[in-house]
Amino acid sequence: MLDKQFMLNDIVEMKKPHPCGENRWRIIRMGMDIRIKCLGCDHSVLMPRRKFVKKMKKVLEHSEEK
Repeated sequence: MLDKQFMLNDIVEMKKPHPCGENRWRIIRMGMDIRIKCLGCDHSVLMPRRKFVKKMKKVLEHSEEK
């Protein structure tokens, strides 16, 4: 569960790839809902935090800002 700590602008890997073939996403909004943007085609998806945590595999890169 410690791997599932994420912040705004982190790059995450999801369990299933996007239809465009990319599996890297940037977190662009956090709150009760999480908005992520595909780094392949720039499509964004809004999902509830609980669903996001369940579908996220791991954090690939942490953002530089704190």
